Amino acid sequence: MTKAAQRWTDDEFAGLDLGDIRLNKRAKILMERFAAHPEASIPAACDGWSETVAAYRFLSNTDVDWRAILEPHWARTQERMRAHPVMLCIQDTTELDFNGQETAGLGPLNYEARRGMYVHPTYAVTPEREPMGVIDAWMWAREPRDVDGVRPGQKESTRWIEGYERIAEMAAQMPQTRLVYLADREADMVAMMRRARELNTPADWLVRAKHNRCLPDGEKLWSYTTEGAALGEIAFTMPTRGTQKARPVRQQLWARAVEIADGKGGVINATCIIAREIGVPQGVKPIEWRLLTNRTVSGADQVTELIEWYRARWEIEIYFHVLKNGCEVETLQLGAVDRVERALALFMVVAWRVTYLMRLGRTCPDLDATLFFSADEIRGTYLLTKQPKPTHPARLNEVIRLVAQLGGFLGRKGDGEPGVKTIWRGLDQVMTAAQTLQALREEAG
Repeated sequence: MTKAAQRWTDDEFAGLDLGDIRLNKRAKILMERFAAHPEASIPAACDGWSETVAAYRFLSNTDVDWRAILEPHWARTQERMRAHPVMLCIQDTTELDFNGQETAGLGPLNYEARRGMYVHPTYAVTPEREPMGVIDAWMWAREPRDVDGVRPGQKESTRWIEGYERIAEMAAQMPQTRLVYLADREADMVAMMRRARELNTPADWLVRAKHNRCLPDGEKLWSYTTEGAALGEIAFTMPTRGTQKARPVRQQLWARAVEIADGKGGVINATCIIAREIGVPQGVKPIEWRLLTNRTVSGADQVTELIEWYRARWEIEIYFHVLKNGCEVETLQLGAVDRVERALALFMVVAWRVTYLMRLGRTCPDLDATLFFSADEIRGTYLLTKQPKPTHPARLNEVIRLVAQLGGFLGRKGDGEPGVKTIWRGLDQVMTAAQTLQALREEAG
């Protein structure tokens, strides 16, 4: 275990209370192992057979609730949030496909024959897209439909409403920070907006509109919003996503105050924003975003700010990418879904850590790298990349780029900054090198 790894896990899990000191210690060790080797299986990440057995025993312990594992991270995340004037609290759901695995308690996914479970976190990021961590989460497996085609259990849509309620509770605890509930189309629910109003809207909400509602005067929401001249334009570069290459985007902006029927005989006052792409390349589908918010706007600058906030929603997709493809949680071979939940609680913090390092390497490139890496990790990075040991204190961005090179980042002019995939792959090699250096030093006495 490296000192840097121990330092951040001790800090992140300060106050961990699983009811037994030994359980607390085991949880921290597992976190250190998973963080050092995010792509490895549990046996490969652990140090020897006895530690592997202890890991499986911990994950099988029914006295350990996965929420208790995450509670210290939730608390530390809220502490980090208080240092910022605005925090975007992004909610989304991702499915975990365990099809073909013998894990008790799994449920159907989008098809009844596919087996797996769902994770629905609230991910806190700054408007500059620096991730503070996870502040809330749900995990569940669906029950099969009955003979009438009805699925028993709680409606999944209620999680969006409960998500706002929990953010509203946090807002009262951090009055100097504006919290913004941010979500995609699934959160376009009158019930959520109505609940926010009942609570006196302690946190703002900004969601992508799914429904082209009929307004009180009979007009449709989207055509009403785009009547008249655009307020202005916004330009940005849409990053590479999957097979889609990065490309410049220009959008015209509209915004209008609207009244939405609240389903109880009244109305909800909101603002509808539409950003519509112009000058679209031939053969490319134009990008159009339709948003609803409780906030009022008075000009193009305020509309642009809200569009930028919505664009930050992509950060939770990056987080899911690290969780599923970096930590490879869908390959977990555990006998029951509650064991998977305990492992996921640990990997959710690991995934945040990887994205956090990536963003800090970009936004705070000149930070001292020793704040995040031990001396052995830094030395191992330079040795593996065959770079001379720096004569000055290593900078965070410098080390992150070298770590990413070990993971396949080419670092050519025009390549920009490394992404999470090359960072998590490189970290695996760096941690192994650091452990080797430490073992050699101990052997030499």
